[in-house]
Amino acid sequence: MIPGSLNPASSNRASFIRRVSGWRVVGVGVLALATISAPSMAQQPANAGAASPATVTFTLDFPQSNPAHYSIAVEASGHARYECAGTVAEDSEEQTYRAEFQVSAGNREKIFSLAKQARYFAGRIDSGNGRLAFTGTKQLSYQDGQLSSTARYNYSNLAAVQQLTALFQDMGATLDYGRRLTYYHRYQKLALDDELKRMETQARNHELDEIQGVAPVLQEIFEDTSVINVVRARAKELIEMGNSVTAGH
Repeated sequence: MIPGSLNPASSNRASFIRRVSGWRVVGVGVLALATISAPSMAQQPANAGAASPATVTFTLDFPQSNPAHYSIAVEASGHARYECAGTVAEDSEEQTYRAEFQVSAGNREKIFSLAKQARYFAGRIDSGNGRLAFTGTKQLSYQDGQLSSTARYNYSNLAAVQQLTALFQDMGATLDYGRRLTYYHRYQKLALDDELKRMETQARNHELDEIQGVAPVLQEIFEDTSVINVVRARAKELIEMGNSVTAGH
C-alpha cells in the first residue's frame, strides 16, 4: 500500500492496470522487434553462426577423360582443395585423390575478381548452343555467409567465365600430375622420367598453373636417393619453377 492512500482498493486497481499496461507495451515492443528483425534473419543461412569463408569452386565431369571428375575449391584466404577420381595404369582401379595447397596471391585475386564480374554465377551462364562439341559438364559455384549460387555449362559466352574455366583447367592439369607422380613414385619409378618430361614441357609452354600445388610429391621424389639423378634433377627444376611463379605473383 502506498503511504497516505485513502482508498486501498482503488490504489490496488490502479497498480494492476499499470502493470497490465506495462505488459501490453512490452508485448507490442517485442512484436515490433520481431517484425523488424524477421527479414534480415530470413536472409541469413541456417549456419550463419559459423562464418563461412567466401569460396569459388570449379567442377568438371567428363566421362571420356581421365580423371573423369575433379573439383577445385579456392577460399578467399587462398587455401585450396583439389579432389579427383580416376585411374593411372590400365589395370588399376579408379581411386580418389585429394590435395590441399595455397593458391598464389595473384590467382586468388583473379579468381574472386572474375567471379564478381560473372555476378557470382547467378542465373544461366551456358551459351545454349547445342551445336558445340561436348567438352564436359562444368560447374562454377560461389558461396559465403550470405550468398550461395551455382551454374552449370558446357561453354559460356561470358568472358569472365571463359577466363575462370581456362585458369581452373590449367590448375587441374597441374594437380593431376600430383596424382600420377604419387602413383608412379610408389609403384613404377621407371615411369617418372617421362612423366616429369611432359610436365616440364607443359610448364614451359604456360599450360600449367599453380605448380607449387604438387610441390610435396616433387620434393619426395627429389629427396629419394633410390630414384635416378636425372629424375631428381627434373623434380628440383619444377619445384624452382613453382617457387619463382609464386614469388612473381
